[in-house]
Amino acid sequence: MSEKTKSGAKAAPVYAGDCAKPVTTASLVDMKRKGVKITMLTAYDCPTARAAEEAGIDAVLVGDSVAMTKLGYESTLPVTMEEMLHHVKAVKRGLSRALLVADMPYLSYELDAKEAARNAGRFLKEGGAHAVKLEGGLEVAPIVKELVKVNVPVFGHLGLTPQAVHRLGGYRVQGRKPEDAERIATEARVLEGAGVCAIVLECVPAELARDITRRVCVPTIGIGAGAHCDGQVLVSDDMLGLTEGGPTKFVKRYADLRAQAVRAMADYCREVREGRFPGPEHSFTNPS
Repeated sequence: MSEKTKSGAKAAPVYAGDCAKPVTTASLVDMKRKGVKITMLTAYDCPTARAAEEAGIDAVLVGDSVAMTKLGYESTLPVTMEEMLHHVKAVKRGLSRALLVADMPYLSYELDAKEAARNAGRFLKEGGAHAVKLEGGLEVAPIVKELVKVNVPVFGHLGLTPQAVHRLGGYRVQGRKPEDAERIATEARVLEGAGVCAIVLECVPAELARDITRRVCVPTIGIGAGAHCDGQVLVSDDMLGLTEGGPTKFVKRYADLRAQAVRAMADYCREVREGRFPGPEHSFTNPS
């Protein structure tokens, strides 16, 4: 799927969804096999989903990060199934090609495999998602098997798992010690054996992510895991500069939309107070 540049050099392979055909979990495996990088972003509403798809994104994640980016919570823990479903439905309305993945919120899958299957099924049946994502390794492998049993595609998530932030002692890089790295690598193989269709690797050393990517046959999607994963995912609000404060180390800001929005709103306030808006061009008159 690669092509040559004008200079004759071989260009990086570009995956265009086979002429805009819908991206599936099988598509992602095919991309890994061909060495084509997978692009993934979060979205929480219909307009953002439409923009992501127009930009050529392969997969869209309705992350539980919506808790902090849109709902004002201090962590991902408080967001509920109903809140997540609301946003999954909105994003679905903006997509026609990209693969839609829904995050399973905290306590929607950990306690009971049957309840996990019901909740995951709601994301597919009511929300229109194509897959779900859940965090954890050995402890969630039986749950992954239960979901696969009822035909729910599952993305795993290893490394820094935000729902376990209190147990981990904060948002820290995981897998730096040899024993921790080996545990994460083992859990990746366990998740693959349980039936996941992809694995998100968050905040782990690039060398560990490269090792896992080589060991497993399913695609790896990195976030703060270096360049060797089969694909990358970022929180859209972070990469667009919509969040307050500086970005974390692994985030590249491709725009600074929050600053632009603040300036535009300040201009609006000033013009209203000065009587410059609305002007004649923004007002209606009676027909003559």
